[in-house]
Amino acid sequence: MKAAIIGYGTTANNHARTLRRDGVELESVVGRLAEPTAEFARQHGIPHATTDLAEALARPGLDVVVICSPSAVHAEQTEQALLAGKHVLVEIPLAMNYPAAERLTRLAEERGLTLMVAHTHRYGPAIREVKRRIAEGELTVRNIIARYVFLRRENVDWSGRRRSWTDNLIWHHGCHATDMCLWLLGETIPGNVAVAANVAPPDAHMGIPMDLSILLRTPGGAIASVNMSYNSHLSRYDYLVIGDETTLLVSEGKLFGPEGVLLDPAQLPKGESAQELQDREFLAAISERRTAAISGAAVLPAMWALGQVDPDSRA
Repeated sequence: MKAAIIGYGTTANNHARTLRRDGVELESVVGRLAEPTAEFARQHGIPHATTDLAEALARPGLDVVVICSPSAVHAEQTEQALLAGKHVLVEIPLAMNYPAAERLTRLAEERGLTLMVAHTHRYGPAIREVKRRIAEGELTVRNIIARYVFLRRENVDWSGRRRSWTDNLIWHHGCHATDMCLWLLGETIPGNVAVAANVAPPDAHMGIPMDLSILLRTPGGAIASVNMSYNSHLSRYDYLVIGDETTLLVSEGKLFGPEGVLLDPAQLPKGESAQELQDREFLAAISERRTAAISGAAVLPAMWALGQVDPDSRA
């Protein structure tokens, strides 16, 4: 199997290493700037580097495209790759509006291609244990309180690497948390939840909202709140899941209950990382000619909800 990677940042590096370990041949890398694109190709032994996606898509034998570019171009590049007959793994978000996400999902289905969205957080051991308990009837959820706050007052990624583009709190990190809450609540139908939100005005320096709160309510009465900030001097990424039977906290990758630590990934036998599980699911779905676990359709509930938060995205 041959792959092209779009992007040359931290996430692209992670995908390149994982795919190569799994026997995928890295055929091409596509980037916005020629010099860092060529350097990425040299680092990973990729024979072709270009700033033109169409050129990469025309490479003989290319099977898949992994999209790690800025969020605003995900939809356009995903559509171009699908129209070229390639399977696509696209970093979150699939698009920056619901109509585009729906259109891409339909396009992949019509063409019999695998479209998977990299919601890597769904593969963390602690959150998967919470999902298991809910799915098996051990936990009846009443409320989820999600916090995703850190300091991001410059254009850098999570590793501190400087970016040439500005991130989007609503459609990137907001999509992570909103998708997680709706997934835990078992909501699979777009438009099935009530949505209310408060979004701060755009920051004078960054040009984007830096704080937001989203409230979700299911038809059954369960609620979830997503609280986010790029202004926090303390970094927190956690989910407090309040249920009839108990209350669980996922924080720093660990699972806590009233009795203490219930699951610490550091104490588990060394296994596949969340990134590896995700990428291997994508490759398996292609090989087995089936729908990927986190398909375009699987993320549409979150995309619809965020469309209510960001009315300007609905066109």
